[in-house]
Amino acid sequence: MTEIDIRPTRYGSRVASALTAAALADLGERYGSDGDSTPIEPGEFDPPAGAFFVAYVDGSPAACGGFRTFAEDETTAELKRMYVAPQYRGLGLAKALLRAIEDAARAAGRKRVWLETGTAQPEAIGLYERCGYVRIEDFGHYKGYESVRSYGRDL
Repeated sequence: MTEIDIRPTRYGSRVASALTAAALADLGERYGSDGDSTPIEPGEFDPPAGAFFVAYVDGSPAACGGFRTFAEDETTAELKRMYVAPQYRGLGLAKALLRAIEDAARAAGRKRVWLETGTAQPEAIGLYERCGYVRIEDFGHYKGYESVRSYGRDL
């Protein structure tokens, strides 16, 4: 039986850094870029303004993701750095991690979650739509890019 454990983690920790580097490499391959050039400060994920999590499978780091407070609206959480390592995909980690992030955002007083993804990430789009996210007006760093897809969900 697979044991899944989702733990709050500092964004700049060694394990979080390794997973986010893998996430950026994956995005770089998909989009032919450096991955994601959205400006991020590690402290943006510190509670209560944010939270970051690592999911472990049988004790091994397998996935990550978090939220930071959207600068233009403090009632909105912005989902960032959702990633599941390839060997752990299909276990339900992304959905479990997304729910943990939403719970943390709700507990921090956020009323909604927004995110940016893109057309080269069809599995992410599918996950968000299955979890109740709907298309919203594009926002943020990639607003205006043809391949960007922005989603949101009220908490």
